[in-house]
Amino acid sequence: MLRELRIKNLAIIEDAAAEFGKGLNVITGETGAGKSIIISALSLALGERATSTIIRSGEKEGTVQAFFDIPPPPFNRAVKKFLQDTGIEADEGIIFRRIIPADGKSKAYINDSIVSLQTLSDASRAIIDIHGQYEHQSLLSSESQLELLDIFSGLEKAKEEAGGLYLKLSGLREEMAGLSRRNEERASRIELLEFQANEIGAAGLKAGEEEELEKETAILGSAVRLAELANRAYESLYSSESACISNLSGVINDIKEISSIDSRAGDTLTSLSEAVPLLEEASYFLRDYKDSLDFDPARLEEVQERIELIKRLRKKYGGSLEAVIECRERAMKELEELRHSGERLDELEKEIEDTKKVFTEKAKALSEKRRAAAKRLEPKIIDELSKLSMPDTQFSISITQQQGEDTSGGFKASINGIDSVEFLISPNIGESLKPLSKIASGGELSRVMLALKGIMSGGSIPVLVFDEIDSGIGGKTADAVGRRLKELASAHQVICITHLPQIASFADSHLTIEKKAEKGKTRVIIKKVEKDERVHEIARMLGGASEASLKHAKEMLKEKRG
Repeated sequence: MLRELRIKNLAIIEDAAAEFGKGLNVITGETGAGKSIIISALSLALGERATSTIIRSGEKEGTVQAFFDIPPPPFNRAVKKFLQDTGIEADEGIIFRRIIPADGKSKAYINDSIVSLQTLSDASRAIIDIHGQYEHQSLLSSESQLELLDIFSGLEKAKEEAGGLYLKLSGLREEMAGLSRRNEERASRIELLEFQANEIGAAGLKAGEEEELEKETAILGSAVRLAELANRAYESLYSSESACISNLSGVINDIKEISSIDSRAGDTLTSLSEAVPLLEEASYFLRDYKDSLDFDPARLEEVQERIELIKRLRKKYGGSLEAVIECRERAMKELEELRHSGERLDELEKEIEDTKKVFTEKAKALSEKRRAAAKRLEPKIIDELSKLSMPDTQFSISITQQQGEDTSGGFKASINGIDSVEFLISPNIGESLKPLSKIASGGELSRVMLALKGIMSGGSIPVLVFDEIDSGIGGKTADAVGRRLKELASAHQVICITHLPQIASFADSHLTIEKKAEKGKTRVIIKKVEKDERVHEIARMLGGASEASLKHAKEMLKEKRG
């Protein structure tokens, strides 16, 4: 049960709270007072997408939270399981909360655990069903009518299975069409891919090769100069008459003599002695290095040609050497596919036929179950409409198929199966059944929707919300709608926004919305009315606070309570 809805800084509401009770809760107020904002705010708390335009002018963010009791069995099983699966504790109740900033992304919470908007929506779906102000217009859509029939008959899982097969079949057909198109160009495509793969393959490319070649080019181009430098350094260190190592040997002998007399020269002697092998090692490197250098114009030309080849391939097949190598790998893979495309086409043809056969079986079984469900639903709708002042109404559900190639039976199909559903209605005696979308008035649509909601909610959804379900009705019809809402409220908590006193007078709990201007700002006040205050509100809805209206209001309330 929805206990409380708190709204802050949304639209014209600064800070307001609405408390709800068991049974039938009605919300009334003057036109423009903000009644529908209550439903909009509740929808936001339950996961509907929001825009910053809903934030109250001048505020940084808006918040809305809805507190629910854990519903009693059998309602609570699905709710508790969902919350347990998402790791949310809910022993004392559930709070759905949204924070919507003026700029930035909104945040969603369940019992202070931050969740995704989808999780918020999924969790609330098992608790509450909101019939929006214009939702009855969805009844005009054949697809919506099919969905309602499937919900009534519990066929969502069967439809999902058939839909999965339809998507698989569509995917296989797309693959086959693509392969067929490519098969037409197969010979020229194979020729092109073979040329690309051979051209790149003949180059024998290796990752990182270009950098190594650039280094080798630099060395080969400077071989003479490098040899001169190495030779001069070698002579200075080792081979000339004034070589560094020769001079150092004399220095070491002098310091040895000094050290034999004055021990303070010992460390210096050690350092110089250790330097000799290092200098000799450097000398040997320079000797071998200069001998290894050989100015080879032929090798230089070969390396430069190799670099130019790589550059041409890079320009042709990719921006880098790695991209060229990957291009060859892709070409080889596509070649393999094309060379075996005939085999794959045969495989696809068989797989399509097998999938088509299974899909046809599932779609036919789904269609048969829909027809059986339609026969069960039709009298229920007629009975409900009779209670809603449409006693002579005839109602039927037409289920048809179109010819096509989507199934083995020669039917056109969609993700919903092979059926098209149309609700047919005859509101008056002597009139033939015609599509609901063609003849139903706004009031009739509202009552058909209420009839469907009453049937569909059965034992599954504990809280039902109706925003202006009374559109286009009045008089005895309004009284019948109020009576039906009251009946629904015996098994559900029902919340209804209404402008009709006939419906408001059935309420177990009555809230009013009032808009006031204070200090240059508009405030919305939500107040529970009882006893005399309720009499005055019903009288206002009847036309004013006259003595006759007040008397009529008291009679209505007394009659409904009795």
